[in-house]
Amino acid sequence: MKKRVLVIGASPKPHRFSHMAIKKLLQNNHEVFAIGSREDFAAGIPIQIGFEGIENIDTITLYINQGNQKPIEKSILELKPKRIIFNPGTENSGLASKAKELGIEVVSDCTLVMLGQGSF
Repeated sequence: MKKRVLVIGASPKPHRFSHMAIKKLLQNNHEVFAIGSREDFAAGIPIQIGFEGIENIDTITLYINQGNQKPIEKSILELKPKRIIFNPGTENSGLASKAKELGIEVVSDCTLVMLGQGSF
């Protein structure tokens, strides 16, 4: 099923996991949005700096560490996604707890592995 997916921590560098995830999400016909530290493109998807114009997101997949999540935590939760995926190295029990309280599914897994296994 096609999902609207927000990749936070997107990179234009093809060897970065966030970039690989964007490519794989597109190959699986998902609609992808990307936020990164600077404006650029990843697999043809524009990377934007803020959350402007992003809405109705099914899944947020995180590629930034806990410290970098803190300043945007409120924006993440205000999007009210159905699910947040904490990729390896992005675990954040505080954000996970707040998300669960809002009824958001929290998953600690690798987006690339999930896509490869068909469990995304």
